[in-house]
Amino acid sequence: MFEARDIHTGYGEVKVLFGVNIAVNAGEIHCVMGRNGAGKTTLLKAIMGQLPLHQGQITLDGEDLRGLPAYKVPGRGIGYIPQGRGLFPELTVSENIEMGLMSRGEGADTRNWVLELFPRLRERLDQVAATLSGGEQQMLATARALCLRPKVLLLDEPTEGLQPSMINQIRKVVVQMKAEGYAIILVEQRIDSVLSIADRITFVENGRDRETITPSDVDGNASILKKYLGV
Repeated sequence: MFEARDIHTGYGEVKVLFGVNIAVNAGEIHCVMGRNGAGKTTLLKAIMGQLPLHQGQITLDGEDLRGLPAYKVPGRGIGYIPQGRGLFPELTVSENIEMGLMSRGEGADTRNWVLELFPRLRERLDQVAATLSGGEQQMLATARALCLRPKVLLLDEPTEGLQPSMINQIRKVVVQMKAEGYAIILVEQRIDSVLSIADRITFVENGRDRETITPSDVDGNASILKKYLGV
């Protein structure tokens, strides 16, 4: 089980999160939703050690991860697909995948596994990442994170700016990862996608987690979406 409790953090003297809590079990998708600026991306960066915690605790299977330098967090089994993908644009597809494999000492079996998930990447192994389409870059970012064989997968707006066919493929992979026992924290704005795959949804507003519900709670209660998302 992964848990982030009472997370307080921000950027320099600007505090953004004020006691956010989120937990996710193996084989579960926990979505985080909220308006722009609510603190969703900040939460993921705090989990990954990219922002210092002013207060709070982060644990994975009972191990306290607070205070770990950012470069050690992936080695504990947390994969991160940031908004904007965060690829090494000047490296090839193959080289980006190798960077993921190195993080936890994975080898050829894992490489073949991620290329089976994304066969289009196998066709583009020697292509420089910056020259891929947006959808292909998202596939590569996802594949690189999965090269860790992570226990927890964090995805920040994975379908942003993608055409419907690419959105559907990314969604299928996320659902497959859930079926294989991965714990997934998904930041997403596409309500239709979230309601069809999430086990739980936490709404973040002004740096605080306001409410955690199940998708079934939205049925016949659209006011909750209006309240937290404005739609």
